[in-house]
Amino acid sequence: MSSYPPSSPAQPTTLRQRLAGLRGPAVPPRPLDARALAALAANPGCGRRALLDGAGVDKNALATALGSPAAFGQSQFAIIRGNSFEAKVKGDGGAELLRLVHAHLDASAEPPGAGALVPDLTAAGPEGRAARTALALREATSAKDWTLLDHPMLALEVAGTPAYLEPDAVVVHPDGRWTVVEIKSFPMIDAAADAAKVGAAARQAAVYVLALERIAGKLAGAEVGHSVLLVCPKDFSNLPTAAPVDIRRERSVTRRQLDRLTRVDELAAALPEGLSFDPERPAEELAEAVSAVDAAYAPECLAACELAFHCRERARAAGEVTALGRSVRGELGALTTVEEALAAAAGAGCTEDPTAAALHRAATLRAEALERAAALPRPHVPESPECPC
Repeated sequence: MSSYPPSSPAQPTTLRQRLAGLRGPAVPPRPLDARALAALAANPGCGRRALLDGAGVDKNALATALGSPAAFGQSQFAIIRGNSFEAKVKGDGGAELLRLVHAHLDASAEPPGAGALVPDLTAAGPEGRAARTALALREATSAKDWTLLDHPMLALEVAGTPAYLEPDAVVVHPDGRWTVVEIKSFPMIDAAADAAKVGAAARQAAVYVLALERIAGKLAGAEVGHSVLLVCPKDFSNLPTAAPVDIRRERSVTRRQLDRLTRVDELAAALPEGLSFDPERPAEELAEAVSAVDAAYAPECLAACELAFHCRERARAAGEVTALGRSVRGELGALTTVEEALAAAAGAGCTEDPTAAALHRAATLRAEALERAAALPRPHVPESPECPC
């Protein structure tokens, strides 16, 4: 008889252990920020990004190990210019910022005076700052006066772990409404700004709104506004101007994507055992591991995701039409590869598929137009005389 005690049955692997295994045993989780969460909302169909962000994988290190490092980000000059403009907007106790909020979002209220509240949000660590922000919001809502919270810290639970978010500013109105303020350094020319940049700012602000709603739900009389204030330089000057942005659509998309992240265990369960995204592993193993998770590449990913160059290379190698853009992918329907689209244009596609039939018809009309254009007589163009010089 053996003197060793009977072995206990193997304990089931928890989600936290599974995600730690995906990152690598010695790799700490990378915390999510508002930009990462906003990028998730911009491409909600990408399971690859959802899993990697939910597991806290450092996608920048992963892309570098794959040989396709990310090459986007703000320049040092743009960062300095943005900080300078933000300091100008918040100068003098935030008087100009509060004036813009009052003029664009709450003109019927009493204008903010010189004694508007600007509470001190200093605390130790992100947890302490988040608690101090929640207390300041409670006090400001009870005070029923204009209050400016400069760089508050908000907590939002994502995939079972807290993500700490820091908006540029949050303004509390006298009626208890809370408004998120996004300060950007790109210009607003003739009261209009670049649509792509405004969309990115709206998705980022939607993340802050969701975090604020968690706090407002516990306070009587508190309400988070569905319009945020975007503050930008006016025309080609350094003077601030503003415009309200309705973010209800972005908020709904972001909330659905965050709900999907809470089910990251389903994505992880579909992967084979032993798979890991540890950047210390060989590039061939990492490429195989990344390919095991479905992606939804689009050219817009180049400005938002560290793995975009790797995903673009794989999409092009596979002939996926997503590499041509979401609009092309949407028009082609069931034709998911360039080879299938070219075959349909040549008449080899399924005749019962309306997309293939329309593509073949368009290719036929194009060929006829080119044939007629080639048959037309070319106008005579006289030769220019030689230059006397």
